[in-house]
Amino acid sequence: MILGADIGGTKTLLGLARDGALVVDRRLANADFPDFASLLAAFFADTRTDPSLITGGCLALAGPIADDGRSARLTNLPWTIDADALSRRFGLPVLRLANDFAAAALGAVTASSAQRLTLQVGEPLLTAPRLVVGAGTGLGMAVVLPQGGQWRVISGEGGHVAFAPADEQQMALWAFLHARHGRVTWERVVSGPGLAAIHEFVGGLALPPEEIAARAIEDANGAEHRSLDLFLTAYGAFAGDMALACLARGGVFLAGGIAAKMLPMLQQGGFLAAFNDKAEHAALAAAMPIHVTTDPLLGLHGALRLACE
Repeated sequence: MILGADIGGTKTLLGLARDGALVVDRRLANADFPDFASLLAAFFADTRTDPSLITGGCLALAGPIADDGRSARLTNLPWTIDADALSRRFGLPVLRLANDFAAAALGAVTASSAQRLTLQVGEPLLTAPRLVVGAGTGLGMAVVLPQGGQWRVISGEGGHVAFAPADEQQMALWAFLHARHGRVTWERVVSGPGLAAIHEFVGGLALPPEEIAARAIEDANGAEHRSLDLFLTAYGAFAGDMALACLARGGVFLAGGIAAKMLPMLQQGGFLAAFNDKAEHAALAAAMPIHVTTDPLLGLHGALRLACE
């Protein structure tokens, strides 16, 4: 039996898999617990799990992992996770620690066809790199390489590359964000906070990104629709640039809740037009498949797969 966890700033998804299949999962609010060990104990008690039956595991978390791979501190939560201490307390085998987006990336490229929607069919090459990008609280990126029947995940920080405006409106957006932050990265534009900032830029009210997206889909003539259109155009440009950087002929996968919630507008063309607008390399960009992942347990499934590698 394998233990997996996807540990974010506000919630944790925990699951147990047997013979490669998820048999139980729980979603727990981090605010209900003083530390991760207490949360894990509650999970074992709730699911009536004997930790001694667990043979391996992976904890995917939103935070930097120590160089020795044995401990980590969450970025947006005052928790330190010590894999060795957890093993001693619960009688667990050695647990692997991994970056949460690396787990999500592995979950994305191994998801079934039923758990993804294809935006662009392209001309996939099975041996080529896959690119996974995900806009959420931040902007994640990872390259996944097929390697001897398994997968190698290479995490990246493409979200912190400098934002490149493509037209006069985006140049004005850059100036708006530069006045507020100084250096403007892609994450300042393509993320939940980025969508909220774009909405302020176009003259909209201060709204949470979820509400902006919902209003945009309902009203094609409102400020929210214009905000989301600009956001998705920038998202497409970023994804296309990163795909060219790693020649992602194996496919580009959009992970994270933002993409799944914006499917109606993603399918309307602004994202794809910007993705493929690559001058002399437009044909190369058009040959790259693009998929939106819809699995709500993406990070957890990825963590369980990492535990077995």
